[in-house]
Amino acid sequence: MSARAVVLVEGESDRLAVLAVAHRQHRDLLAERIEVVAMHGITNTRSFARRYGPQGLALPLAGLYDAPEEHKLRIGLAQAGIAAARTEPLAQLGFFRCDRDLEDELIRALRADAVEAVVEAAGELPSLRRLAQMPVQRDWPRERVLHRFLGVRSGRKARYAPLLVAALASGAEPPPLRALLAHLAAPAAGGDG
Repeated sequence: MSARAVVLVEGESDRLAVLAVAHRQHRDLLAERIEVVAMHGITNTRSFARRYGPQGLALPLAGLYDAPEEHKLRIGLAQAGIAAARTEPLAQLGFFRCDRDLEDELIRALRADAVEAVVEAAGELPSLRRLAQMPVQRDWPRERVLHRFLGVRSGRKARYAPLLVAALASGAEPPPLRALLAHLAAPAAGGDG
């Protein structure tokens, strides 16, 4: 079955978070023919947007991006033939901004206590506590330490993305994830063609 739309995300943790939130909403993106693709870095936007967008398979594109990377995303999309990316609000094109990154959005949505409970359930609370006691991190806010914890070890973001999503209260999904999935549910996300 061929895709009717493609969601471009920076990394595997973002891909897993999108799928986990869709699952929470009782949606099966595969059955909806929506492919979620990890680009393994925002600098790969042009390549992936060319492959799937107007210069390639001509599929509707959507995605998530980190606010500090907006300029790179705009350039990549424009170079892939999506000229509106130069000037239009990216949300109108189906790309939704995380203030810092998706991990920050999840930490903010859950709050520090709930994130620490997820870390404890995953058996890594001693590692988190050791990190928090290191001289550099000792005076950081808890949320900043948690963000650092998620990014300090390879594969940890991907491991925790679905766990953090599962811990969210109903309806508490971060706004960029909610907006992306609402956009994908709309007929404009690709129709049947």
